[in-house]
Amino acid sequence: MQASLTSISLVLNILFLVLPLNAHAGTELYRDISLSNRQELRHLYLSEPSPISSFNHSVQAINWIAHQSKNISNKIPEEYSRRNLLRMIHYESTRYGLDPDLVLALIDVESGFNRFSLSLVGASGLMQVMPFWKDFIGQNKDSLFDIHTNLRYGCIILKHYIDQEQGNLERGLARYNGSLGNPRYPNLVIKKWLEKYRFQTLGNLKPAGAYFV
Repeated sequence: MQASLTSISLVLNILFLVLPLNAHAGTELYRDISLSNRQELRHLYLSEPSPISSFNHSVQAINWIAHQSKNISNKIPEEYSRRNLLRMIHYESTRYGLDPDLVLALIDVESGFNRFSLSLVGASGLMQVMPFWKDFIGQNKDSLFDIHTNLRYGCIILKHYIDQEQGNLERGLARYNGSLGNPRYPNLVIKKWLEKYRFQTLGNLKPAGAYFV
């Protein structure tokens, strides 16, 4: 009997080590989300859309999309789909006060840009959103595999956690991943952001306060 328990414990430890970083993406206990926060999150989701373009001007749009398109060409080979996705990511990120480059890095870590990605605990889509967020943000019929829906949920959740941590990016990212206290996930996202996705050409989107380093 003792040998069996030891074997089970060993297997569980191995699973913990090999599980993907997104195994608990976007998780938070229900009791940790106040009624006022739930109402605010739903209001954000249902609020009127921003202007049709999230870019300051056409040159910014052309340069940013061209730059990021190269970064994810191996993930999404078809150019039209790739550029369309980038426009959606930029729009939803900017709408909720996030850096689109950071959101790209998070998506890379969470799902590798696979819109149908599904973790062992049910986190779904590009930004690996947990289904329970439907109760707080939208409605039960929402599909987390729909790109627009997933991006909107994910950006609202990430903004919520960063605000909850008074702009501390590392802690906000850790909360998004459900790994507060463990620097592995935020360090990985930030590393990808700074080394691969951050776009710093003159005239492009400026850092948004505490969300940048």
